[in-house]
Amino acid sequence: MDAAALADLAIDIAREAGELARRRRQEGVAIAATKSAIADIVTEADREVETLIRARLSEDRPEDGFLGEESGAERGSSGITWVVDPIDGTVNYAYGMPHYAVSIAAVTGDPTPTDWIAEAAAVHNPVTGEVFHAVRGGGAWHGSTRLSVSEPGDAGALVATGFGYDPKYHAGDLARVAAVMPLLRDLRRAGSAALDLAYVAAGRLDGYFERGLQPWDHAAGALLVVEAGGRISGSPGGRPGSEMTIAARADLHDRIAERIAGV
Repeated sequence: MDAAALADLAIDIAREAGELARRRRQEGVAIAATKSAIADIVTEADREVETLIRARLSEDRPEDGFLGEESGAERGSSGITWVVDPIDGTVNYAYGMPHYAVSIAAVTGDPTPTDWIAEAAAVHNPVTGEVFHAVRGGGAWHGSTRLSVSEPGDAGALVATGFGYDPKYHAGDLARVAAVMPLLRDLRRAGSAALDLAYVAAGRLDGYFERGLQPWDHAAGALLVVEAGGRISGSPGGRPGSEMTIAARADLHDRIAERIAGV
């Protein structure tokens, strides 16, 4: 396995998929369905973009597995699975906010977050044209610039979070924000977990925490954070997951984790 080649493929496909998403946004967005709650939408573009990504991967690597937000899972025979979010930040996308991403990761091992090992990743914002990418053991990059997580200054940390679509979780989400606020200079809620994690890796954010992420939300971004020298954890199983994801430089990570424990 050549992880660098996997990253190159992820970058190429993410750019192609991102151009399709951007073009469809210009043409107008059609809501296709809702998922976990009425606010949790799927656009026709989500499905079309994932179909493109899946087709490209099948052409280049027909023996690999696939786990996508819109089309589900399919095991392969190569030991590599591609974990894909075709448009991370769909609500932003639907509203015309230029903050959404194509997220693609190649992982080995059982294709569940508690068991897999991320080998290569790409997160692409089609509006800005930025691509953040990483290879396990090879660092995280934005173009030719190597990324490194930041250290908060005396004013406190700039941290991002998110809120689930189901109203029954909102009180808990807000309680965690209240618990963490004494550590912060300010809080951001931008609407794309993949970009939040990429921004942590790039030092544009000092940290990030959120409950309710799905595997495709964090698969690529988690590798970016780790390869940029950060720490990422959560639950279940101490790994990023549906119950919690925390990403930051090690000392800030631990302080956030301590603050939200038991909330």
